[in-house]
Amino acid sequence: MLYAMTVMCDATWCATYYHSGITGERFLMIDFVLIVSGVLLGMTITITVGILRKLKRAGEEYQKAKDAFSDIILSFDKQLERESKRLELVAYKLEASSSRNGMVSTKVSQIEKDLVSLKSKIDDALVYKEQAVTSLSDLDKKLRDIVASQESVSAKVAEIESKISKPMHVPEPKIDAVIPIRRDRALSPLTETELAALEYLASEGPKTAPEIRWKIRLSREHTARLMKKLYEAGYLERDQSKIPFKYSAKKELEKVLKKTSDNTAVTSKDNA
Repeated sequence: MLYAMTVMCDATWCATYYHSGITGERFLMIDFVLIVSGVLLGMTITITVGILRKLKRAGEEYQKAKDAFSDIILSFDKQLERESKRLELVAYKLEASSSRNGMVSTKVSQIEKDLVSLKSKIDDALVYKEQAVTSLSDLDKKLRDIVASQESVSAKVAEIESKISKPMHVPEPKIDAVIPIRRDRALSPLTETELAALEYLASEGPKTAPEIRWKIRLSREHTARLMKKLYEAGYLERDQSKIPFKYSAKKELEKVLKKTSDNTAVTSKDNA
């Protein structure tokens, strides 16, 4: 395009100078100037077009950069908003945590007080334990002494029982019975001692052999044999749930004893 313009200008100038009668030398100079001007004009236009293209490209890139920057700013704003909400949530949680920490601190203080009180009680319990251990030691020593004494007594009792178990004549003491010689036929086979034991049980209720022996004044072995004899004869009832056994008079025997006692009282009154 520049070349065409240069040729057209050159042709125009040539025609003008030709008609004017200008010399060839001057024409050549003018032609040179025109060529240089056209080259410069073409270079200027080319540079201008290049600059315009670069500016346009720079504008497009600027727009892209602007859009990208806007997107970055928008994204940053959204992220900042999210972080702000997170910070608010964290602040709320911190506040709640601070409140809880206050409650926890109060509870910890109370627990510490309870621990101090518990430690004091434990110390007292340890002191009591030591005292109890000392007392138990003393008690154990006493129990050992008692056991030793009991073993000694048991040995003596065994020795006495072995002597008592040997056949020997024991005179039956004479005991004045509550009921005189005149007795019911059911009681006639009984001795005075047996009758005294039955009367004692009828009036006092169930008794063991060791309790009865003090009334009839017999040994323990003799009393036990006597109670067994009366039980097997049907005069007594025996409670075997506990040892020593308890003996009690039967209801029929109590009626007979009461009847005999009443008859004796009437007889005594008549004699009087």
